[in-house]
Amino acid sequence: MLTELWKDRILILDGAMGTELLKRGLPAGAEPVLWGLDHPQVLAAIHREYIGAGSQVIYASTFGASARTLGKSGRSVDEVVGGAVTIARQAAARTDVKVALDIGPLGTLLEPMGALTFEDAYEQFREIAQAGERAGAALAVIETMTDLYEAKAALLAVKENTSLPVFATMSVERGGRTFTGCTVQSMARTLEGLGADAIGLNCSLGPEQLPPLIVELARNTRLPVIAKPNAGLPDPADGHYDMGPEDFAAAMRACLEAGASIVGGCCGTSPEYIRRLREAVGGCSPAARAYDPISFVCTPAVPCRIGGVRVIDERVDAAGEERFRQALLEDDMDYILDAALEQEDAGADILGVDVSYPGVNERIVLPRVVKAIQSVVTLPLRLDSADPDALEAALRVYNGKAAVSPGNGDRETLDRILPIVKRYGAAVVGLCPDQNGILPAAEDRPAIAQRILDAALSYGIPREDVRIDGLAATGSVRQDRAEETLKTVRIVRTLP
Repeated sequence: MLTELWKDRILILDGAMGTELLKRGLPAGAEPVLWGLDHPQVLAAIHREYIGAGSQVIYASTFGASARTLGKSGRSVDEVVGGAVTIARQAAARTDVKVALDIGPLGTLLEPMGALTFEDAYEQFREIAQAGERAGAALAVIETMTDLYEAKAALLAVKENTSLPVFATMSVERGGRTFTGCTVQSMARTLEGLGADAIGLNCSLGPEQLPPLIVELARNTRLPVIAKPNAGLPDPADGHYDMGPEDFAAAMRACLEAGASIVGGCCGTSPEYIRRLREAVGGCSPAARAYDPISFVCTPAVPCRIGGVRVIDERVDAAGEERFRQALLEDDMDYILDAALEQEDAGADILGVDVSYPGVNERIVLPRVVKAIQSVVTLPLRLDSADPDALEAALRVYNGKAAVSPGNGDRETLDRILPIVKRYGAAVVGLCPDQNGILPAAEDRPAIAQRILDAALSYGIPREDVRIDGLAATGSVRQDRAEETLKTVRIVRTLP
């Protein structure tokens, strides 16, 4: 299998394409993807030089080959992507080197920061991914992303429309966030949950700045970690990169020690950089890593570790106040957003969102409320619904890693909801009631909790992403039930 290429071993990628094309005649302002296609001998020569330098995977020159970019050129995505992948495959013929489809950002912001919708972005990435697979690419690489939402659209487009393995890398600034504010932790937990095969960092920084970020990344993923930095930092005067091949290769050893196992170069690097890199890491094995198996939910900007007491506000919940139910029925989104903002200001860590109420079409309203809340609030969300279609629609447009409460621990309910939770990499908050309601005795509830845990594990949801809610009855009504809930918590903590 192709995944054996990077399992328990160091995998060497190629270096920059754009700066190499500039060296060989690409005019300033020209589209590299089109110029390379019009100069196939130049493109093939670059690929062959990277192969000769030791690259085990080369990126086809398809970065930026979206319908949006190509619109005025008169060329189709299929023509451009197919042509570039074919040139790379011909260069790699009679070698073991694999050709990757290179997918970059679309060059415009997604909503709410921009006008491009998630599904429109998804469709553009789908077209690129399918064209790449038809042309014979062995894997897809999503790279240089700064917006986690855009990275999600690209990753889902590849996973849902091709059989290609997927690498996904984002570009992080010195402060540990992308240009749009995404943290390394949020990136790692979200992209692994969505099904990436390897994740990492590329562009923006040089290898000397990456090791602390690689450590943080490795702590938050079980996947192979990619490091593909620039050749140092650009000189503000003339734009040249300040690190030579030998220094670059030496600095990359620290990235390996930090946890990276898939390595290459980005802007400013050349075949000579890859040659030196291969010499520097030859014979190395992936370093030991310390993954942190803790429950985690997030938005891009707010990572939330569930390792202690967290405040989950439930004002944005149809089971709560009458005024919220009225807002749902009247489509009063201003009230809903005001409620969410008030709870963020009051110190909530997570917002619980439940729109299930007679007369409300959850399948339309839940994703709409999720998108609206995420346009004004940075907190992670817990989505409460027993409607699988509503949950799927909401999780699809959710930006980050959400939590989901299926409603109860009935096996039929779990079998409808948990596959969707797995598909979108969410966490689970399992409720101890089943079809018989809240069982009065604590000793009767752990069997339901065990059923939830076993079902989640059977669908491939990690154990750390499963939390159990003992569900207390109102203490003012039945004080004895509060004690039973505390007993439930104590017993559930001992589940195997």
